[in-house]
Formats: sequence, structure tokens, C-alpha cells
Amino acid sequence: MIPIHERIRSDIETKILHGKLKPGDRLPVERDLMSEYDCSRMTVNKAVSRLVATGFVERRRKAGSFVASPRAYAMVLDIPDLAREVRESGQTYRFRMIHREICNASKAQSALETDGEVLWIIGSHMADGVPFAYENRTVNLDAVPEIGDAVFDPDGPGTWLLENVPWTEAETRISATGASKDQARSLDVELNTPCLSVSRRTWRGGEHITAVQQLFPGDSYSLVARFGAEKT
Repeated sequence: MIPIHERIRSDIETKILHGKLKPGDRLPVERDLMSEYDCSRMTVNKAVSRLVATGFVERRRKAGSFVASPRAYAMVLDIPDLAREVRESGQTYRFRMIHREICNASKAQSALETDGEVLWIIGSHMADGVPFAYENRTVNLDAVPEIGDAVFDPDGPGTWLLENVPWTEAETRISATGASKDQARSLDVELNTPCLSVSRRTWRGGEHITAVQQLFPGDSYSLVARFGAEKT
């Protein structure tokens, strides 16, 4: 059985995609949705927060929730700061730590080219309390020993690395996948929900810094890359 908050989210999203709700249109107020779906304010808020996190809806202070203009994020040619992007959209960001351990790279099944110790972190990126991305990251402690004692609250390790460690080269791989049991639990979605997987490795002058896999539910992220024609 589909949870009520997912049914509300799906119904509103369908209306947006089919043009019944257009950019700038105001969503029904909370009490109307509570009455229509016979549910609590918390359930309605969870559905609307998910729509905000996926870019379909924006909240305006003292005005309500409105259909957002289409937006997309460039992740192919850049390394995004998810915390900054969430805050720029007017939402509250937090990184929820699920697992943190210093261990050998092989134990973490890291894509880093090292046999030494790594900082292994698993967590969720949250927007207004709603998870919108799962992250599994390892950091080369030989290259970045100071990260071993870093505190990731409220921002995650990706933000810390962007602010503290320059990088010279990056490799990004993008694929489609279904959410595993642990991933689905951390994202609050169903098992095998279609997701976009973004795997990235970064280097600094030939030294491996970090390897990360970020997983986004299929309706929460899109990719844009703009290229210039090569001059002849």
C-alpha cells in the first residue's frame, strides 16, 4: 500500500507534469489537503517537503507553496556543493550521518587508488528534513589527514572538502540504478525505486583525494551540461 504522503506527492506532481498546475500556481492550503486525504498536517508537510526537495514546488514565506519554475543542476562538469544549492533554494540543509569509520580502503570497498587508511562515511543529504540524496564516500587519509577529526554538522564531507582541499582533476560516472534496501531506507523510498547514481573521484596533482557515490531518486535531480563547439 502506498503511504499517504507519497500519494499526495504523486497526485500533485502528476498535475504539474500534465499542466493542470502551472509554474506560479499556488498549491491547495494544508487544511484542504488534510481534508481531501483524511490525514494529519505532518503527512501533508512531508509530501510538500518532498516536492520542494525535488524542485517541483517552492515555499514562499507567509504566502504558501507554489509550483516552481523548471530547474536543473549541472553535475557533469562541476562538483556541486549540495548544502549551498539547498540553501539557495530557500530550504534548510542538514547532513544526516549514518556511518563513520576509519578503516582500510579494502574494507570500505573504496574506488580510491590506495592501500592505506580512509575515512568512510555514509549519510543522507536533507532538505527541510526530507532526504533527497544518499552518499557513500571515502577520503584518502594520507592525502587529507585533517579530515579524520572534522565535524560534519550541519554540512557534509563534500562541502568540507570543497572548502578545505583544492582539486585539480575529477572523473564523473552517471548511471541508472534501483535503490538497495539500505539506500531505500536512508532515502525514505521503496526498495528498487529508480535512482540516478553519480560516482565521482577527485585528484590533487596526481594524488587521489576522495571517491563518492551519490544516489538521487529519479524524480529529484536532472543533469545539464553545456559545451562549446571546438574551433577549427
